[in-house]
Amino acid sequence: MKEITLEDRIKAELASYDGLMGIYVNDMNGNVLEMNSQEKFETASCCKVFIMGALFDEVEKGNKSLSDMLVYTKENYINGSGILRSLDLGVTMTVKNVAILMIIVSDNIATNMLIDYLGIDTINAFIQKQGLKDTVLHNKIDFEKYEKLGTTTPRDYAAMFERIVKGELVSASASEQMLEILRKQHYNSMLTGAFPAYLLDSEDTGEEELIYVASKSGSMDACRNDGGIVSTPYGKYVIVLMNKNFSDSIYYSGHPSTRFGSKISRLIFDQYLALKGSIR
Repeated sequence: MKEITLEDRIKAELASYDGLMGIYVNDMNGNVLEMNSQEKFETASCCKVFIMGALFDEVEKGNKSLSDMLVYTKENYINGSGILRSLDLGVTMTVKNVAILMIIVSDNIATNMLIDYLGIDTINAFIQKQGLKDTVLHNKIDFEKYEKLGTTTPRDYAAMFERIVKGELVSASASEQMLEILRKQHYNSMLTGAFPAYLLDSEDTGEEELIYVASKSGSMDACRNDGGIVSTPYGKYVIVLMNKNFSDSIYYSGHPSTRFGSKISRLIFDQYLALKGSIR
């Protein structure tokens, strides 16, 4: 009898999906699953992980400091996600706190402040130094001026998380700090939407935290992406799901890409737990 593999189950789930999903999973035990993993996608807010990596790289080199102060000015204002646009101009924060806002609530103003602080050329030089040949940050966030923000692939995006797991993104210390910021990220419904809530919410259950996710999602009209690290008692695995070519461009919690992505993420989660730290 033919074995039904994890890939077979994923393909069966996606048979009725109106869109293209790129998938990359690394169980960090020598097994990788890839589907459309070298297809190019708009980054949307996933670019913010590359920006964070470039920031810590510049700090490691001594060129920048997490304690430098940045001021929110009128020139920084942009619509979209985040909380700074609801605050008064003149708010002053450390670079580290700006980076935290950029990741955990996907703050677009904070992102542009950091792009100005680092420079697009510095960010792209960092990306190239990582060997991510299919990734580039094209512009600051400005939906009226630019159609494109960034370009990447599931494989390139996953490489950032793989290096964080290994403690190799910039340095072991920088990787640990970035992991802690990513753990606080508020928007991971594609990765965790179908996970058992009990396993994710140790505060309410009173039990020791068994599962956590350190991730960064990104959405624009042309894409719905999510990716990060899932930590379990059996170890950590990296998962990236990127979506494009869907017909419904409206953003809402029940979007088909989120529903199908959640199903795929749960299949992978269950496989990893069932095999105690492996997807094969």
